[in-house]
Amino acid sequence: MNRELWEKSVAFHGHACPGLAIGFMAAIAASESPELGQIPHGRLVCLTENDACGVDAIQVVLGCTLGKGNLVFMDAGKHAYSFYDRETGRSLRLVAKVNKPAQELDREERIEAILNSKPSDLFDSKKPTRPVPERERIFITDVCQECGEPTAEHRLRLQEGKKVCLACFQQYDKRW
Repeated sequence: MNRELWEKSVAFHGHACPGLAIGFMAAIAASESPELGQIPHGRLVCLTENDACGVDAIQVVLGCTLGKGNLVFMDAGKHAYSFYDRETGRSLRLVAKVNKPAQELDREERIEAILNSKPSDLFDSKKPTRPVPERERIFITDVCQECGEPTAEHRLRLQEGKKVCLACFQQYDKRW
């Protein structure tokens, strides 16, 4: 295990925790996986199905970030990460396994147990269920006609004839 890279992840995240360790090991597993091979910088994209601690390790280890458009967040509440090579289409989905014995360990013991595990003990390796995420796009900025704040056009909604941002938009939900 690369302790220096682990310490960089801890420094970025702010503390060591089991969730960070899971993300760290997912990033290491992806970077070493035969399914993906060596992917040059800029082609790797990660679709994370959670917004938990492990995502910080993905950013540090793999350089995937929201701002660069190669970290995509899909809120499914799962410790699952799909990795793609945008050019070749090669991909890998890692889903954290439930480890009941590890849950009985204290925090530090769990972290060490995770960091000293083989990826196959931590994750189920699958084919991603979603296609390669679209490349990032730059959108025109328009002004919300309710609050006056600049908003990317694809996030504006039409409400009572006015373009409004998501914060100002009043969702209509009439269910039977």
